[in-house]
Amino acid sequence: MLSPSSQLFPISSFQLGFTTLSPSPASIGELDVILVPLADSPLGIHKIMRSLTHEVVCPPPSLHPSSDDPQLTWEARYPKGSCSPKTEIPGGFGFYLRGPKEIVSLLDEGAKEVVFGYRMMFEKGWEWVKGGKLPGMYGGIGDTAYGCTGGRQNDRCKSFNVRLMWRRDGKGEIYAYLPINETNTNALLAVPPYSKANPDYGFSVGIGAWTFVSGIWTTIAQRVKLNDVGKADGELQLWINGECVIHTKGLIFREDEASHIKGMHFQTFFGGHESDWASPKDQRAWFSDVSGAIIR
Repeated sequence: MLSPSSQLFPISSFQLGFTTLSPSPASIGELDVILVPLADSPLGIHKIMRSLTHEVVCPPPSLHPSSDDPQLTWEARYPKGSCSPKTEIPGGFGFYLRGPKEIVSLLDEGAKEVVFGYRMMFEKGWEWVKGGKLPGMYGGIGDTAYGCTGGRQNDRCKSFNVRLMWRRDGKGEIYAYLPINETNTNALLAVPPYSKANPDYGFSVGIGAWTFVSGIWTTIAQRVKLNDVGKADGELQLWINGECVIHTKGLIFREDEASHIKGMHFQTFFGGHESDWASPKDQRAWFSDVSGAIIR
C-alpha cells in the first residue's frame, strides 16, 4: 500500500512542492517540499464563498482507522435540502486555492505542468442522490479563469476548469470545462469507461472510472499539462489512492500563452441546481492533506 505522501505526489520528479500533510513526508526523499498549515493565508485562499464555512476540525475515525489518517481537516456541511451555492439552502463550501507564495510565483511565471491533490472522506452512511461537485484544478487568462463553470459560453477559449464529481452510488468523474472545439470534444468523449457532453457545456469524463466509498479516506491527485499554443498536446491525468484512473492526451487547454494554470477551485456541493439534486439529510465531508507540485 502506497503511503499518503506517495499517493499525493504520484510523480517521479518536480521542481517544488507543498503539502499540509503532517508530519513532513519523508518518503518523498530529496525532493523539495514546503510544509504548510491547513489555513487560508498560507495556502493562498481567496474568493471565499462567505455564506459557507470551512472550519478546521478533528474528523471522526474512518471505518478503517490508520495512523496515516488526517488529524486536522476542513469540514464541509451539506444541510438537508441543500443544493448548489446559489440556491435557497446552500451547502458545502467554495474558494480558490493557489498554494504558498513560492508556488504562486512559479504558476504566474507560466508553469506548464502541475499536480494538485488532497484527501477527503464522506460521512459514514452518505446518501449520494444524483451527484455533486468536488475540488479540481482551474486556469486561464487573468480573472477570466474564475468564470469557467455554470454553463458559461463567453470567452471559453480563455479558461479551463476540471473539478471532480461524485454521481449515483459513488461513481466518480472529472467534470471538465475546456475550450470548445472538435479536438477536445473527441478526446474527452473517448475516455473510458463512459464520457458524455452535458447540456451546460461541461463534459462528464470517465464516469465510473473509480467509485467513492463513504466512511473511508480517498486520496486524489490531478495533473494538468498545458498544450503548446497551436498544438493539441495537453494532458489531463487523475490518480485515486495512487492508481491512475484517467489519463487523456491530445487536449487544448489554451489558445494563448497568457493562459496559465492557477491552482485549485476548491468547491463542493450537491448539484446540479434543481431540488432533485439536494441532500436528503444533514451530511458532512472532510478535506485535508492539500498538496501540489510544479513539475515544469
